[in-house]
Amino acid sequence: MTTQHTALPPVTDAETWRRELDALRIREKAATRELDASAAQRRRLPMVALPDYTLESKDGPVSLADVFEGRSQLITYNHMWNPDPDAEWQCGGCTGFTSQFTRLDFLDLYDARFVVVTQGPIDTAFAYREKVGNQMQWYSTANSPFGADMDAPAGGGFAVNVFLRDGEKVYRTWHTTGRGTEQLSHTFPLVDLLPWGRQEAWQDVPDGWPQSPTYEKWLDSPDVARLYGASQS
Repeated sequence: MTTQHTALPPVTDAETWRRELDALRIREKAATRELDASAAQRRRLPMVALPDYTLESKDGPVSLADVFEGRSQLITYNHMWNPDPDAEWQCGGCTGFTSQFTRLDFLDLYDARFVVVTQGPIDTAFAYREKVGNQMQWYSTANSPFGADMDAPAGGGFAVNVFLRDGEKVYRTWHTTGRGTEQLSHTFPLVDLLPWGRQEAWQDVPDGWPQSPTYEKWLDSPDVARLYGASQS
């Protein structure tokens, strides 16, 4: 699909373009070094010992330690969940975000796993997973305080948490929410490379750049289902 816009970047010669790109690269490299420094600090965070939790898998109850499936490290995405049994769709942001992750076997080499945890009942959660074509493994914390304790209570927001397992003992090592989850996504890093960027009204852009309300261009749950859901398989 091609859309005509009147606002375009200025046209220049190759030498000037290269000079401007080199100037930007200094800032980009500084941001990369800061991300490296943040990751180094993250690796030095203390951790918190957790009590035993029982979650629900598609095959029945499992302990939090069992969710690791023998691995030492675990990432969970707490998917927002509408408790209304008549709700046709769940959170569009969570649905779109987790739809990105289709090949996670590379984490085996890092002794790690990445799964979805939701407040929804496990049968309902798996039906929704199939409906939208999600390929991650899902677990339910509907009958456990785990979600609330990990800053994603019933009726609350989404969250990413990271855990380390030592035998049967599990420790919480890191947590984020909001825009902190962007670093896990390929969506915004790709869109941010484009000349017009995300086109969201809050962003700093030149005059005349196309802009629209935040979330307007995000895939909603029906869009994800249409593109990837059970009817497409």
